[in-house]
Amino acid sequence: MQSRWNDIDAKAFEDAAVAAGQDPDLGLRIYTSRIIGADPDLVLHGGGNTSVKVTDVHGEAIIHIKGSGWDLDTIEAPGLPAVRMAPLLAARHGKKLTDPEMVALLRANLIDPASPNPSVEALLHAFLPFRFVDHTHATAILALADQKDMAETVRRIYGERLAFVPYVMPGFDLSIEADKIYRAQPDCEGLWLENHGLFTFADTAKASYDLMIEFVTMAEQELAAEGATLAGPQESDGIEDEALLQRLEKALRGEGSPFATALHMDYRSTPAIRDYVSRADIDEVSARGTVTPDHVIRIKPWPMIIKNDDGEQQIAEALAEYRARYEAYFARNAARADEPKTILDTYPRVIVIKGEGMVALGASESAARIGGDLCEQATRAINAAESYGRFTPISEADLFDMEYWTLEQAKLKVARA
Repeated sequence: MQSRWNDIDAKAFEDAAVAAGQDPDLGLRIYTSRIIGADPDLVLHGGGNTSVKVTDVHGEAIIHIKGSGWDLDTIEAPGLPAVRMAPLLAARHGKKLTDPEMVALLRANLIDPASPNPSVEALLHAFLPFRFVDHTHATAILALADQKDMAETVRRIYGERLAFVPYVMPGFDLSIEADKIYRAQPDCEGLWLENHGLFTFADTAKASYDLMIEFVTMAEQELAAEGATLAGPQESDGIEDEALLQRLEKALRGEGSPFATALHMDYRSTPAIRDYVSRADIDEVSARGTVTPDHVIRIKPWPMIIKNDDGEQQIAEALAEYRARYEAYFARNAARADEPKTILDTYPRVIVIKGEGMVALGASESAARIGGDLCEQATRAINAAESYGRFTPISEADLFDMEYWTLEQAKLKVARA
């Protein structure tokens, strides 16, 4: 992975922050957030988060942390709301917080009450005793993080430089658990989050960013050493089957469908996608889950699968089977939930066309494009994961908890606004 750091650009962002009456480190935070967000093999569409700790004009310690609804590649100062540090640090030793209580704590300590909600991982950023903290869902990291029992492998690759954090659902619980693991290994330079992603941290923007690039590069090298070379992001070069897409549209726009009034389809066929959809075991592999937990809120737990010569009746049957399967998934998992859950729509967001390509669905062009981008990254990560070992994401129960998590659903509401 190539570094995008440029001293001249970094200085320009520092100077712009000072001219705006802001801390120069906020300018550097915006700069490195953008160069992280500019690389689709680090984060995509709202994924990942970044922070910087500074002291305000009154001498109070505050943290600027990515706000929900902002993408790193276009982030500006308002997308990094300032939060008072002291109350966040006190939460480390306080009572367990529910999701609404954690959000209330963060909002109550915003310097500007009109700011967006801070990231759900804000407490972990606050707990880590470094000025700059970066978190990504890098493709190469996911190909390895979605393997079973990787703690020893991570130690072999990174030594003591990374601390391994077993999967914990993002939010308060992850913040507390990851902080405990960091404090047990305080000389580490980052956190490896099982089935999730990577954190790096340092006291300068460049050092934290450089660690991210170095550690992702090491993951790429590990994959390559095992013959699991990770393809770079690719442009679709397949030919759309317009007649098939029309048959799909007819089935998907039925009465009661979330696409009844608007349906946008993003067709992708790249070499990596064709490798994935041509797998003999595509039905089984695609049913295992998403490459990182928060993708489930955009592309559902699994795709609907058809063949390129399926007619209207076969597509209708595939859709009915998908919806019945989703209803059963909801019933199984909602029964064990701590609070009542209301089922989301039961329609797919991704269609696999065996041997041909994939179609991402959205009620808007943007939603379909985002789904398409996530599919393109996921297929490359899964192909590499399968070549390396076995693609093993979080369990169905954990995936359901993520899909029906109140805070994750709030992200979609912001995106739709």
